Amino acid sequence: MEEKNNNENFIHDIIDSDLAEGRVTKIHTRFPPEPNGCLHIGSAKAIWINFTTAQKYGGEFNLRYDDTNPVKENEDFVRSIHEDLTWLIGKEPDHVFYGSDYFDKCYEYAVKLIREGKAYVCDLTPEEMREYRGTLTKPGKNSPYRDRSVEENLELFENMKEGKYPDGAKVLRAKIDMSSPNMNMRDPAIYRIVHVNHHRQGNKWCIYPLYDYAHPIQDALEGISHSLCSLEFENHRPLYNWVVENIGFDPRPHQYEFARLNITHTVMSKRYLRELVETGMVDGWDDPRLPTLSALRRRGFSPSTIFEFIKRAGVSKANSLVDIEMLNSCAREELNKTALRRMAVTEPLKVIIRNFPKEQDVIWVEVSNNPEDPTQGTRKLPLTKNIYIEASDFAMVPPPKYQRLKPDGEVRLMGAFIIKCEEVILDEDGNPKELICSADLDTIGKNPADGRKVRGVVHWVSEEYAIERELHLYDHLFTIENVADMPEDKNFKDFLNPDALVVKKHAKLEPSLKDAKEGDRFQFVRMGYYCLDNKHENTFNRIIPLKDGYKKKK
Repeated sequence: MEEKNNNENFIHDIIDSDLAEGRVTKIHTRFPPEPNGCLHIGSAKAIWINFTTAQKYGGEFNLRYDDTNPVKENEDFVRSIHEDLTWLIGKEPDHVFYGSDYFDKCYEYAVKLIREGKAYVCDLTPEEMREYRGTLTKPGKNSPYRDRSVEENLELFENMKEGKYPDGAKVLRAKIDMSSPNMNMRDPAIYRIVHVNHHRQGNKWCIYPLYDYAHPIQDALEGISHSLCSLEFENHRPLYNWVVENIGFDPRPHQYEFARLNITHTVMSKRYLRELVETGMVDGWDDPRLPTLSALRRRGFSPSTIFEFIKRAGVSKANSLVDIEMLNSCAREELNKTALRRMAVTEPLKVIIRNFPKEQDVIWVEVSNNPEDPTQGTRKLPLTKNIYIEASDFAMVPPPKYQRLKPDGEVRLMGAFIIKCEEVILDEDGNPKELICSADLDTIGKNPADGRKVRGVVHWVSEEYAIERELHLYDHLFTIENVADMPEDKNFKDFLNPDALVVKKHAKLEPSLKDAKEGDRFQFVRMGYYCLDNKHENTFNRIIPLKDGYKKKK
């Protein structure tokens, strides 16, 4: 899984040639999602390609909902798609259209094809159609209804429109070539009967155009110059061209395909995502374990991180599997520069500073908001007699070269003084419950005067001033790298990572985090990058750990 340089983009090479040779004068692209689920990071690649291409050439970019299948579509998905897309590109698209707005035109063009003998009504059942279609090595055979007269086809199609037949009783098919080596050209269905109310059209229609027929019509009517879509539509391109040519559009849009974005340890299939959501295995479409855009936003990923990841993954015609750690690495690079530093203790161990000055209730220490960016300033933290440190920062029997706190050992409290552990109080199970320490009060902001070396530094929060919050630590959704390669006798749910979400219920945080707002992102020093959850109050989500797990190939 190699990091790629996206300086070369074959789509832009095509456009440069089209402009140079005068085939087009204006670039117009679109993103056509079906509102039957939420957008995911694979959708973000299609958005990025279409949006940035229009931007580069001073063209226009449309959002067009592919709402030609009313069975699974609804307004909730329409709203979420619009919200996710505008969040990702940072603005409204130039135009927002709906495929359903073109139903009248689709019907009009279907009648035109029938009148010209290029479409016919077929009564074959779905099972019979599959049988007549043939195989990759065996040509199909003509439907017995293929030679109906134009008049009969017009009457039957009108009756379909008027709701006189049940679902599946008839379809309208394009009359192309049942012996074509391309299965998509073997008289494909272009209209089917579906007695379901449409989320925008209501009960106006009981016949609906299929995507391969409706999509090129929509592109042509909107003046799309380059219809950019993922590689699985490559074999559909001849049908796309057949539709625009036989309806007679001029100028004609042209379709070009790019490889989909496949990422390790997750799934992009809407079917799989829907099953995870509808069976309650995740906390909705925006569960931060999912690759949906609403989930990535809730987890704390920024649009710039997502776009940088897609840019590095590259635009090509070859399918590949991209390491999810590349996404995390892009986020880490951004967050290291921009995230404010804060202290948070996920597994609190109480420390009592025996010799804390009696005349003071609190010592205010000044620490940096971001060592990578001094312009972000400093903040003051309250240091009191009783504090919390991470339980993992203390060991009764430390391993070799251990540089954190141990019995009779010393560490520096980050931004404050050096403490020495003098006594350990154990709970009934024999685990450390409290540490009694002494402080070298003269070491705030400076090294010990006697020349002793204290290498370890630990973070901390005041017991009195700390706020308690719940932390959600997220990891890979699946334990296997490529879910598509799972054994045939397994279900994708068999590989769900039980540690994809780890909850820390009683974390202690420095008091400044009480004022955190949605969208604020922090580095909890020595712990990871976090943001405030936008769904559950008093909860912070870990965006990514501090450690970079991405190994760049040379």
